[in-house]
Amino acid sequence: MEKAQGLDIFLKKMSKSIKVKDLNNRVYLIDDIEQFVSHINEYHAHGVSIHEEKGFFFQIDDSFREKINKFSTK
Repeated sequence: MEKAQGLDIFLKKMSKSIKVKDLNNRVYLIDDIEQFVSHINEYHAHGVSIHEEKGFFFQIDDSFREKINKFSTK
């Protein structure tokens, strides 16, 4: 894993996709937000953890969960 450039996370809604910046300052495009949110809520529901998806690494904490849950329709 590369050294993290910063922990700033941004979410930006683009049509039906959402962009998320990972720990290495790379932008990942979430195509299925419902599936992503469901996984985060099931496996990363509490505390702080690292989620890896397709070579992208995300620090999951309360702030991240709150931001992505806003995009879920469930």
